[in-house]
Amino acid sequence: MSKWVTIDCHGEPHCRHENGFAEYKGKFYLFGGRRIQPVDIYDPQTQTWTSASKPPLEIHHFQPVIIANQIWLLGTMTGEFPRETPLEHVMIYEPDTDQWKRGPAIPESRRRGAAACALHTDGWIYVVGGIIDGHHSGTQAWFDRINPTTGEWQILADAPNKRDHAPCAIVKNKLYFFGGRETGRHNGTDYNALFFATISDVDIYDFDTGKWSVHKDPLPVETAAGGTGVIKDRIYYVGGESGRPEAHTDMQIFDSVADSWSEGAPLNRARHGTNCCVYQQKLWIAAGSGARGGEPELFSIECLEPS
Repeated sequence: MSKWVTIDCHGEPHCRHENGFAEYKGKFYLFGGRRIQPVDIYDPQTQTWTSASKPPLEIHHFQPVIIANQIWLLGTMTGEFPRETPLEHVMIYEPDTDQWKRGPAIPESRRRGAAACALHTDGWIYVVGGIIDGHHSGTQAWFDRINPTTGEWQILADAPNKRDHAPCAIVKNKLYFFGGRETGRHNGTDYNALFFATISDVDIYDFDTGKWSVHKDPLPVETAAGGTGVIKDRIYYVGGESGRPEAHTDMQIFDSVADSWSEGAPLNRARHGTNCCVYQQKLWIAAGSGARGGEPELFSIECLEPS
């Protein structure tokens, strides 16, 4: 079995969690997270970190999407725990110019954070799940799409399950929505209870039929806020948090051909609240938090080439 390798880097990024991590033109961009922090850029050829500009406001809890020469952030929140606020518009970062821009407005009735996002080959960005009121209330099963060329927003049929802090991935014209939790299930005062509200069901949207279903096999290890990447029709779901004190090292692999889950190599450092990058058929993960909640914030980066 392949093993994760922790990279010995030149320099290091700013510690952060609930951040984005995305690959663009062979470099990895680490951005957002709690507080307003610079973009950190990792070059895998030289194993070097450098820094770029700060966003205009605090942004966190998003799954970034690459659109041409831009990185789009939807389902994003700003503000402090536990009553964070969803952004009213899309945030856009342009790596080539190191500029932040304001994107299309998000309909007021569909604004939420900690939502899952993925780009389909039809050119639309699909947004599913999320929560309206920070870590307090309003977890949703909403499913929408936005046309990045025109800014048009369309409301689609709800997913089978309400969930937030969950990723999604598109493989072979199906969208898989998995992990996460129903944060809004807790009573609004005991915020420790939200970590136990994880969800095992795997929701699947078939673009050919336009219908949702729930997969026969649940997620083997229930976690929220893990990173995900797709390589050769396999979805890799890495790390996450749950009701236990420490974050998870688990790597869970969904094979869309075998239509089943399996266990993969564990991370060297337990972490959640960050994304995965896929580059040269390898998985990369950086930053995040090493325990349930926000501390300790991490800066290390790991790489795995699946066998």
